[in-house]
Amino acid sequence: MHFVKTVQYISDFKLLLSFEDSSTRLVNLANYLDGEIFEPLKDLTYFQTVRVHPELDTIVWDNGADISPDFLYDIGVPTTQPTSVG
Repeated sequence: MHFVKTVQYISDFKLLLSFEDSSTRLVNLANYLDGEIFEPLKDLTYFQTVRVHPELDTIVWDNGADISPDFLYDIGVPTTQPTSVG
């Protein structure tokens, strides 16, 4: 099982995540925001309020939405260089 250590908003629905295995992955959640709990996340201003929950070890939003860290790891594109915001 993987654990999200840090999250950084990049652009649109893209996040840069670091994991417990020291990997960094770029995740695009644009195609995964289905369902009532994820509807508010389609507002980019709200989407940007993402944070890592220290007890759940994954990303969360204030409305209770969270996403499995293993899922995020699987859909993420490995990257070794910081991604610029924008």
